[in-house]
Amino acid sequence: MGDHKEQPLRVGAAVRRRRRALELTLAVVAERSGLSVPFLSQVENDRARPSTSSLEKVADALRTTAVELLAAADPACSVDVVRADGDPGPEPHVRSLVRGHHQMHASEFTGDHDARREFQYRNDQLMYVADGVVEIEAEGRAYRLGRGDTLYLTGGVRHRWRATEPDTRVVVVAVAEHIEAVRDRPHR
Repeated sequence: MGDHKEQPLRVGAAVRRRRRALELTLAVVAERSGLSVPFLSQVENDRARPSTSSLEKVADALRTTAVELLAAADPACSVDVVRADGDPGPEPHVRSLVRGHHQMHASEFTGDHDARREFQYRNDQLMYVADGVVEIEAEGRAYRLGRGDTLYLTGGVRHRWRATEPDTRVVVVAVAEHIEAVRDRPHR
């Protein structure tokens, strides 16, 4: 009742817009991502839904993030409800908690993911551990966070993380990449 009409995210148009903005061909994106041209064409035409891993490869090839592509997938709404997917199963899973093109993005990561993958966001982000334990490496230091802990990272900080317990859930909230963050200047 009162929910926005729920539809599966369709990232094809967002992928196509980003690729065209960078003036890249499908062949170039395929080469950079290691995915096939036919598969990328199916993704752009919403005939195939990429896995989390494939979406990250496409995002890397397009010099953006999977979160940004997901955020650009649906038109913005002033009020929107994103329902839980149910049981995602034992496999690692990521879901966007905010649909559309907004100033803020939020994603929930369940389970582990590629701990070798390094992240660096243009703007600030907050990581909240909803369940389990994660280890985060940022700015040459290691942090161990448990349930209820948060870690704030300013824009530009390179970091990587991994879950150390099964069924770990991490919520990542970030200022959108298209927002030009304004840094406070020291008073003179």
